[in-house]
Amino acid sequence: MGASAFVAVTIENIMAKSAARMSSLASIPGTVVLVGAGKMGGALLDGWLGRKLSPKKIVVIEPKPSNAIKALARRGVRINPKKPVGKVAAMVLAVKPQTAPEALPALASLAGPNTVVVSIMAGRTLGFLESHLAKTAIVRAMPNTPAAIGRGITVAVGNRRVAAAARKLAHSLLAATGAVEWVKDEALMDAVTAVSGSGPAYVFLLAEAMAQAGIAAGLPAALAERLARETVAGSGELLHRSDAPAAILRQNVTSPGGTTAAALEVLMGQDGVGPVMTKAVAAATRRGKELAG
Repeated sequence: MGASAFVAVTIENIMAKSAARMSSLASIPGTVVLVGAGKMGGALLDGWLGRKLSPKKIVVIEPKPSNAIKALARRGVRINPKKPVGKVAAMVLAVKPQTAPEALPALASLAGPNTVVVSIMAGRTLGFLESHLAKTAIVRAMPNTPAAIGRGITVAVGNRRVAAAARKLAHSLLAATGAVEWVKDEALMDAVTAVSGSGPAYVFLLAEAMAQAGIAAGLPAALAERLARETVAGSGELLHRSDAPAAILRQNVTSPGGTTAAALEVLMGQDGVGPVMTKAVAAATRRGKELAG
């Protein structure tokens, strides 16, 4: 493939991905209730509004709404309404997991027979949610923090009551902040949390470590930090735009006997990144299981 053809295919792939993420939410029937408008809940809310969900269809339940959330009232978003909210098409639970036992009983009355409940509470299982929301279509989801810029990825699993229409609605709401994947086995969610939910922290740690290594090699601190930051960000964007596997992109940078090869000999050694990452993800997975009880 020539360079011009490669560029054309790349642009086409980018446009297709963007179109998939930006499909409209304008046709959602009924109200969408967001319970909890912190960082992740706020990111979802921004995504919904950006994808044409009418502010008048949104209800936010948040004991301590930020000024940014309060300002949305002028656009028609109902914040902590005292009047009935009408037919609820979806209720998204974005509260802290430890507050769930107190919050859910009061919310159960909002879920009608056709409501889909989407929970992004870490560690709270479908069984736990069903104990408070009986006979309800429930989706458990795990997003990650790049959702704040529309570049997150969320993994979701539904209970047996989630039919095609409920899954489509949940998918549309979650896709407002990035890509969405579905699994059939809820037991995988702890590993999902360990890889993608916690994963941004691993990437930020890589940027920290690269900067520190640069300083140790003699670079001024400000330059080392900028080089590490821009390299991690740029490489992530290249990975996002390319259809090539990460291994191929790595090989493309590596000349036999060169400087990159010398570094990778250390990073890919017996005590290198691969074994350490495997141990880290296993530790996070174990902790997730412990937190879920």
